[in-house]
Amino acid sequence: MRTSSFYSLVFALLASASLTAIAAPAKAPEVTNAPLAQDVVAKAQSGKVDLNSADAPTLQRELAGVGEAKAQAIVAYRESNGAFASVDELLEVKGIGKAILDKNRDRIEVN
Repeated sequence: MRTSSFYSLVFALLASASLTAIAAPAKAPEVTNAPLAQDVVAKAQSGKVDLNSADAPTLQRELAGVGEAKAQAIVAYRESNGAFASVDELLEVKGIGKAILDKNRDRIEVN
């Protein structure tokens, strides 16, 4: 009798644990920031990234050899010196050399 009541108790415990796990609310999906409609439209029209309007995450994502630090340096240069007059002015940004510019020349534009 003791053994059967022990097994009944174990079964009840496992069954309730199982039901609790199944009935637990799922983790809420994380909300990601959608790109601004303006950025999406501008990129869709030309297929290029505008150095004068792109934010750091966009520059980092779209340009080869440009990580977080270089993308922030591009934005900081633009904020302190004004809009880029030409794509070649990107060479003035600390950390951006001729090799990176040549890799990305077909991906960037200045408007």
